[in-house]
Amino acid sequence: MGEIWIKEAERLGDGSIGGSMDSPKTPGRAVWHSTESGHGDASFKNVAAYLIKIGAEPHILYDPTTDRLGQFGPLNESARALRNDGLTRTNRTGRVCIQVEVLARAARPFTGYWAPGPNFRSLMRAIRSWGVPDVFPAGVLATSYGAKVSRSRTTWATKGGHYGHCNVPGNDHWDPGGISRSALFAAAPKDKPAPEPEKPKPQPVVDLSNLIAAARRDPGLKQGGTTHPADVKVVEKALQAEKLLPATYAADGSFGSTTVAAYKAWQRRCGYTGSAADGIPGLTSLKKLGDKRGFTVKG
Repeated sequence: MGEIWIKEAERLGDGSIGGSMDSPKTPGRAVWHSTESGHGDASFKNVAAYLIKIGAEPHILYDPTTDRLGQFGPLNESARALRNDGLTRTNRTGRVCIQVEVLARAARPFTGYWAPGPNFRSLMRAIRSWGVPDVFPAGVLATSYGAKVSRSRTTWATKGGHYGHCNVPGNDHWDPGGISRSALFAAAPKDKPAPEPEKPKPQPVVDLSNLIAAARRDPGLKQGGTTHPADVKVVEKALQAEKLLPATYAADGSFGSTTVAAYKAWQRRCGYTGSAADGIPGLTSLKKLGDKRGFTVKG
C-alpha cells in the first residue's frame, strides 16, 4: 500500500473528491496539469477554492515557485480533473491515477523557472510509493494547442507512469505544456537503498584437544615444528592481542615454549596458580580467551 495522504501537504477541502478505482489491477499513473493561472499564495488560495466550487478537484495542487503543496483527497481514490473517454472513466483508470495541478500556464513550461524543494520531493515520494515508474509511456508532451501527441487508449489503459493531460484519451487540453520530463525526476532523486548490514564473519573454532596435544608436543620439536597449526595460530593471535606473546611468534602455528610461557601468563591472569598455570590450555581459561578475542572452543 502506498501513501494515501502526504503528511507534508496542506489539506484542501473536505477530503471527499471521488471514489474507488475501476481497474485497480492496472499499473498506477500520475497526470500533470497546469491551472492556466498565476502562482503565489493568492493564486494558490483562489485556484483551490475555484476547483472545489466547480467540482473539478485534482488530488494535488502545487506551486512551482514557492514549493507549496496541497492535497484535496486520498491518493487511492479517483479525482475529478479528467474528462471521461466515452464510457471509460479516465479518472478511475489504474491502481491509482494521481492528478497534479501545477500553478502555471502551458505556454510557459514551469520547469523553466520553478524552484522545487522538499515538498516536491515529498510529492514524488508519494507517487513512487504506488509503484508509478519514472517514465512517460505516451512520449512527448504538447508544446501548443492542437500539437500531435499520443492519446493512445491502449497505452493509457495498460502502461503505468507519468502522463501529461495532453496524453489522456478523451481529453483535448494541451497542458502542462512542454515541460522537461527529465527535470521532474531529477528534482526528486530516488533515495539510495540502505546498504545491507554486513554479515558478521563466523568466529574461528579451535579444538581444545588439538591445542593440548600441540602444547605438549611442539616444545620438543625442532624450532618451528607444528602439530595443529590452524588451531594454534588462533590462540597465538589472541595471546598477542593480550600483549602476552611477541608478534614474531604470533603466527607460526607452533605451540612452542614461548607460547606455553605466554599461555601460563594468561592462566595466571585468570587467577590460576601452581600446577593449574602450567601453560597447557584448559577448557575454562581457553573459553575466557575466546570470549574476549573472538573465537569459540570445541571442548
